[in-house]
Amino acid sequence: MSDIAARTIWLTGLPCSGKSTLAAAVGQRLAAMGQVARVLDGDDLRRGLASDLGFAPRDRTENIRRTAEVARLFNEVGIPVIAALVSPSRDDREMARRIVGPARFVEVYLSAPLDVCERRDTKGMYARARRGEIREFTGVDAPYEAPLAPAVAIDSGILSLDLSVERVLSAAAAQASDTD
Repeated sequence: MSDIAARTIWLTGLPCSGKSTLAAAVGQRLAAMGQVARVLDGDDLRRGLASDLGFAPRDRTENIRRTAEVARLFNEVGIPVIAALVSPSRDDREMARRIVGPARFVEVYLSAPLDVCERRDTKGMYARARRGEIREFTGVDAPYEAPLAPAVAIDSGILSLDLSVERVLSAAAAQASDTD
């Protein structure tokens, strides 16, 4: 498989669609191949870099902007990034693409259906949102705009984790060979 150095693999999808799981698995696979990579997980970022942000649209945009800036910095020194964020707005993902650079940005859409995401929700976030305890929760009372032309779409409700990792790395390698 081709080297994917200096790329940002941007995983997007509904909450509990499998972004964090896939990001960790891609990072582990790259490490096993001898390639250093950095995972930027939305939950982790919200405990530190974005701890001052909420979930209103303006805060979501700022969270994505900060993540894209960090990804760009890693990419500039040759380190691939796997970013796992809901990033529900097409405009916000396009902003991230511009910040990282279109040639380095690999958009991956985890298209698991809402019912699959709700079944996976071990934190009970969907149930709380449906009861009105959480406002502006993506997939319940806040929209998610699916990508129109992602590098790859993965239904994580059907596709195995290993096959998902293969598809992500293949898409990243294909994009790298097209732009290098």
